[in-house]
Amino acid sequence: MKKIILSIFIMMGLANLSHAQQGYQNPIIPGFHPDPSVCRVGEDYYLVNSSFCYFPGVPLFHSKDLVNWEQIGNCLTRESQVKLTNAGTWGGIYAPTIRYNEGVFYMITTNVSDKGNFLVHTTDPRGEWSEPVWIKQGGIDPSLYFENGKCYLVSNPDVGIYLCEINPMTGEQLSESKRIWNGTGGRHPEGPHIYKKDDWYYLLISEGGTEYGHKVTIARSRDIDGPYEGNPANPILTHINKNAQNSPIQGTGHADLIEAHDGSWWMVCLAFRPQTGSHHLLGRETFIAPVRWDKNAWPVVNGDGTIALQMDAPTLPQQPFVSKAPRTTFNTEKLGPEWIYLRNPKQENYILNGKTLRLKATSANLNSMDSPTFIGRRQQHISFTAGTSVELQKGQPQDEAGITVFMENHSHYDLFVRQDAKEQQSIILRYQLGELKHIEKEINIPQGKVQLQVKGNNEFYSFGYSTAGNKFQEIAKMNTRYLSTETAGGFTGIILGLYAVSASSKAQADFDYFDYQGNE
Repeated sequence: MKKIILSIFIMMGLANLSHAQQGYQNPIIPGFHPDPSVCRVGEDYYLVNSSFCYFPGVPLFHSKDLVNWEQIGNCLTRESQVKLTNAGTWGGIYAPTIRYNEGVFYMITTNVSDKGNFLVHTTDPRGEWSEPVWIKQGGIDPSLYFENGKCYLVSNPDVGIYLCEINPMTGEQLSESKRIWNGTGGRHPEGPHIYKKDDWYYLLISEGGTEYGHKVTIARSRDIDGPYEGNPANPILTHINKNAQNSPIQGTGHADLIEAHDGSWWMVCLAFRPQTGSHHLLGRETFIAPVRWDKNAWPVVNGDGTIALQMDAPTLPQQPFVSKAPRTTFNTEKLGPEWIYLRNPKQENYILNGKTLRLKATSANLNSMDSPTFIGRRQQHISFTAGTSVELQKGQPQDEAGITVFMENHSHYDLFVRQDAKEQQSIILRYQLGELKHIEKEINIPQGKVQLQVKGNNEFYSFGYSTAGNKFQEIAKMNTRYLSTETAGGFTGIILGLYAVSASSKAQADFDYFDYQGNE
């Protein structure tokens, strides 16, 4: 009888393996999608990322297999939830955590440009999330842990990780904040998450700063409030060592662990892909790695604590989503959740009229800390082609409308149309690099619609235009490295934006479509 039962279990195991797949491609969410946090509800997975100065805040993704992800919305869709006044690429929304408990989803994060840590909740992640409740315990990177009817909060108010109990519906702090771990000595201990396994409480954090020296470390305790003992094999994930010094992935860190519905363990983390020397432009992206976590043992990430672009590891049965079409037409009632604004938008300046996206120009330009008339999408591939068709109407001298390769307020390349006092039209390529502002090329073109194009690769952005259905003509190339995080600073990545600016007129710009095609 025992042999029969054993045979049944073996057959069941083989059946499960036969439905698994081998290998996947990193990053799983490319482009500016940093600080991933993930939770599971049955066989469904939900993931959130930081959004910094962009609105709506905290992009929200869904998956059935941890590899293929679809953006289903954003957690912060109302100005009452997130105020981004004067938030630059160093400000706004930092490092969210998503958790699920007894039918309710919780998302906790920090608005460093407002009142600090806050929490929202919902029973339907595809719908609206609640108004925020603010949290007393400070710092950044707050995370929640639920157990036996209690909700615990961890964050880093100073150099160290602190724990307290809170009411997740009101934000009320129910116990004193207690420091539970300082990390291993790396700078900026942050990104804490608590898990329980085999009667151990595990505390996962990141250290070293979100740069080339980033790393993930872990400690554990029999009691949730410590004392916590660090893993002798720390860090459990890093690319700072010799074994990954030539990897195309760098800056691995800020991680979250998840147990899949088949019992396997996984780690999502951020990292970036340098593309021109040591410069990266896409921002910090979301990666995933398998984790071996034996009973009473420390978790081991992908065997040696590194990750790769092509991962040779068994996965859950793959359930990919239908790929989005390269062209976004603007004949819909609303845009998809991937479209974002700079800070809180003035919605009256964005009109979907059934044919085009009409942008009403304002005096707030791309260098302004106000909210310019700007809407864009993340660059998600090192090699790509993007384009649009624009017609500037009611324009006066110095009014402009076009497409921008935007890293931050004083670091962007702009390709736009302008009309002069004689109602002549020109196409202009301009760069803004810190205090340096220069028109690289200006070309007279006929009145009417013009098609604008941006192509990217490792070293250059190339800009082109077309009129009357003619072939695209290249205007000039710009070096990518001048827009990189290492040069421009900030915590974000390149956004390909459509915009309109007017000094004082009633100018408006109609955009027919937006094309984006990754070439990798």
